[in-house]
Amino acid sequence: MKAKKLGHAGFDISNITFGCWELGGGPWEFTNDQNNIELIRKAFELGITTFDTAEGYGNGHSEEIVGAALADIRKQCIITTKVSRSNLAPQDVRRSAENSLNRLKTDYIDVYYIHWPSFEIPVQDTLGEFVKLKEEGLIRAIGVSNFSLEQLKEAVNYAQIDVIQPEYSLLHRAIEPEILPFCQEHNVGVMSYSSIAKGILTGAFHLHGKALKEGDFRKERRLFLPEHLEAEKELLAVMKEMADAKDANVTQIAIAWLLHQEALTSAIIGTQDEHHLENNIKAASLSLSASELATLNTVSDRALSVIGYT
Repeated sequence: MKAKKLGHAGFDISNITFGCWELGGGPWEFTNDQNNIELIRKAFELGITTFDTAEGYGNGHSEEIVGAALADIRKQCIITTKVSRSNLAPQDVRRSAENSLNRLKTDYIDVYYIHWPSFEIPVQDTLGEFVKLKEEGLIRAIGVSNFSLEQLKEAVNYAQIDVIQPEYSLLHRAIEPEILPFCQEHNVGVMSYSSIAKGILTGAFHLHGKALKEGDFRKERRLFLPEHLEAEKELLAVMKEMADAKDANVTQIAIAWLLHQEALTSAIIGTQDEHHLENNIKAASLSLSASELATLNTVSDRALSVIGYT
């Protein structure tokens, strides 16, 4: 597992991050806490050092699982978590950070994010409290998630922003024209979420006949609309052909494409299944040629011309 420096933060993160949204329960199919604690430990054993969670994942339960799993190896790990949009007033930021620290069983958070920009609280006020938390040693680096370019440009006026966390995959590339160049110019790290497009880029729906169960939150998401599923077929077929030629699978192609993007620091990928975890990690050693990357980009562009980039 390779590592990259995270912005100006002064520490490295693994180029695959274990995403812990599913571990909080909520909208996802859920296994059990013991399985997920063991899975986090397995991820660490296999070389993943970076773990991403949020106070909003299962109303804090994901943080509790991360804390339980990593307590005795805390110093060897990077833990990132997020404050929710509803808690961005300065006094609420501090309370949220303290609650996250307690759930995570740690005395510092490596990266603390604004999860979603506020409609009401000025980012200057929120980041002012983030800076105080950093000065006190309660957080090591500051991140923002789901920020537009304009919001990111405003944020860097008030704090050292070391990382952004946007949605990014072969089926969501809206950050490429402007946000990625800005991040490269200003040494802001990029940690992608929805790296396999909520399961679309595993091929499960196009190649293996999987259908969403009734009540699955993804039914209303844009990538799962019938006309968009149709538009994605060519991309999945090309990925399957490429995977077969490399004795790999579609998921690994999707992850490898991300890891070949120069501006990306780490791809966040979540699972509750050990087999899927091991499969995902193998993607880190999968090489794609310039020609293969260009082919994926071209076919992705055709799909996105129908689906839309945002």
